[in-house]
Amino acid sequence: MAKNSDIILSVKKLRKSYDDNEVVKGISFEVKRGEIFGILGPNGAGKTTTLEMIETLREIDGGTATIDGVDVAKNPYEIRGVIGVQPQTPGFQDKTKLTELLQMFAAAYGEKIDPKKFLDEVNLGDKADSFVENLSGGQKQRFSIVAALVHNPKVFFLDEPTTGLDPQARRNLWRLIEDVRKRGISVILTTHYMDEAEVLCDRIAIMDQGEIIALDTPKNLIKSLLKRGFKKEQHVEQANLEDVFIDMTGKGLHA
Repeated sequence: MAKNSDIILSVKKLRKSYDDNEVVKGISFEVKRGEIFGILGPNGAGKTTTLEMIETLREIDGGTATIDGVDVAKNPYEIRGVIGVQPQTPGFQDKTKLTELLQMFAAAYGEKIDPKKFLDEVNLGDKADSFVENLSGGQKQRFSIVAALVHNPKVFFLDEPTTGLDPQARRNLWRLIEDVRKRGISVILTTHYMDEAEVLCDRIAIMDQGEIIALDTPKNLIKSLLKRGFKKEQHVEQANLEDVFIDMTGKGLHA
């Protein structure tokens, strides 16, 4: 168990029900400062509901969640000022330049920013005068991330951030998420891509039917499986088809 000063998020016996269906069943976990923490599980496992309760988007039915010592349920407005959220399907105002949107988001937090500098950080500087509706899928994801960081949050939530992206956009988004962590921001993400979780996450919680059934580092979870006697046909390649695709079409982002 990490020292309290090392913990940015503490979740204890968190519960959520819809009618008679309990979708989050008293889960507990902690996230360390500067950590990338993954929540994995099949559809309906309770991942998104868990995030939405911590993000103050859904009422907490039982248990507690605290961010940097602040109770989420008791102080939702304070919590919203210290978190950034990149949802599955972000929506932005049409016919508004990217620079204008960033200035609007920053102003909502009482912040003044240089929007061009923020866009340059995610390779969107040349799109400063563009509208969101004219961006590619990967560009929209990168913009939604930078928009959620204009107030320098302490914790950043991403819900399946790379779904539907091509290989270049996906790997570049991985690098962007790692860059967010380098800024001292703790990252909590859900994903259905196991390779993504293995590359990015320091620790992983696996959820199923509203419960956390495993929580450890990716390496330790794999070791535990092997110790239980798991075996599969060994076929090691130095590269895969995704590597071929990226090598041949370029590692950089396409406009």
